[in-house]
Amino acid sequence: MRARTAVLCSVADQGVAALTNILVLVAAARLSTVADFARFSAVYLVFTVLLGVSGAYTGQPLVLKRGAGEGTRGACRSAVAFTVLAAAAIGALLAAVCLLVPGDTARALLMLGLVLPVVLGQDAVRYAFATLQQPHLALLSNLLRLACVLGALGTQVYGASPARLIGLWGLSALPALLLSAALLHRSTAGAPLLLRPMLRRGHLGQRFTVEFGVGNATSQLSVLGLGAVGNPLLVGALRGATTLFGPLNVLFTSATSFGPPLLGRITDERRRVRAIAALAAVLAATAGIWATVLALLPDRAGRQLLGDTWSVAAALLPATGSQYAAMAVGTCGLLALRMLDPRTTLAIQVVFSLTTVAFLAGGYVVGGVLGAAWGLFLGSLCKGAATWIRVARLRRRPPAPEETVTAGALPAAP
Repeated sequence: MRARTAVLCSVADQGVAALTNILVLVAAARLSTVADFARFSAVYLVFTVLLGVSGAYTGQPLVLKRGAGEGTRGACRSAVAFTVLAAAAIGALLAAVCLLVPGDTARALLMLGLVLPVVLGQDAVRYAFATLQQPHLALLSNLLRLACVLGALGTQVYGASPARLIGLWGLSALPALLLSAALLHRSTAGAPLLLRPMLRRGHLGQRFTVEFGVGNATSQLSVLGLGAVGNPLLVGALRGATTLFGPLNVLFTSATSFGPPLLGRITDERRRVRAIAALAAVLAATAGIWATVLALLPDRAGRQLLGDTWSVAAALLPATGSQYAAMAVGTCGLLALRMLDPRTTLAIQVVFSLTTVAFLAGGYVVGGVLGAAWGLFLGSLCKGAATWIRVARLRRRPPAPEETVTAGALPAAP
């Protein structure tokens, strides 16, 4: 597939995936009270963390594979099978624990455990199609999922419980999973299925998972923690505000997940870094424009989008828009570092993720929910600055002997 066609299909696939998530949250906000939407958002945030872990452990190492030989096809089969089996084990444990806990949130988490293999399996197949240079098949799968989820949630009435909405959302991905599995089997039939290498020490996904845990999951779990010990509406407010910036998540995810194979076609390192810097500027400007558009949105239109949650989410738009502009810079900085030297990103993720958590908690203490949103912006700003400082230092260092990094193992220590 031509590079331009592959880029368009990959971005369109991410766009449909993000649109599905946005519409799910919008539908849940319109069908729920403020309190129920806060519960739904908390459970959906747990899913978001698990989805990120799955992508980091199996998806991101997979897209670093080169070629379309038997090894690559076997890696695709293995990654999808491993994801489904791991999700089934984690989901069963989550459901068993929540079965013993009362409350609407526990029931919604129980339902999430039951549908987890379906939703994570469908996402894993998308990475496999990208690795096999068939992003159009991933797009087809996501279009089917979008149609199914809209049909399922469109039949619900106001007041539906969080558990019911989670169950319908999860089961709506089953047709897309079955279609994707059939298409993947046609492309990888006869390739070896090897699960044990994915559990060995040194698998690259282990490093990427740690990076995700300290980079993304930390701040999201901190929001859950503040909602638990402080104001429970904090989760719904921040989730509602970030939902409105879903289109930017499409671009960020496309850059980090499917950017390396495409940018790798630029052989000159200096040109590659300049291209990534230009991408950072474009994404940051896009975040500013999008935040302005949302700020000018009439109140009536906002309530049509988020229902009762709009009133609390609208006040956070300036802070969230600034955060996304800073995130654009940081995301592209991490992308540049991963292509220059993937061993340099972990320390930055650890230090500045903890910094973000500190800013989040401090902002909440000083200014409540709005202060927490500005704290997230400050953390993202610091991380973005640190990544590009590191990029500049790496570019000034003497050229090192060329190393080969495979998708299944970490590079050897110098």
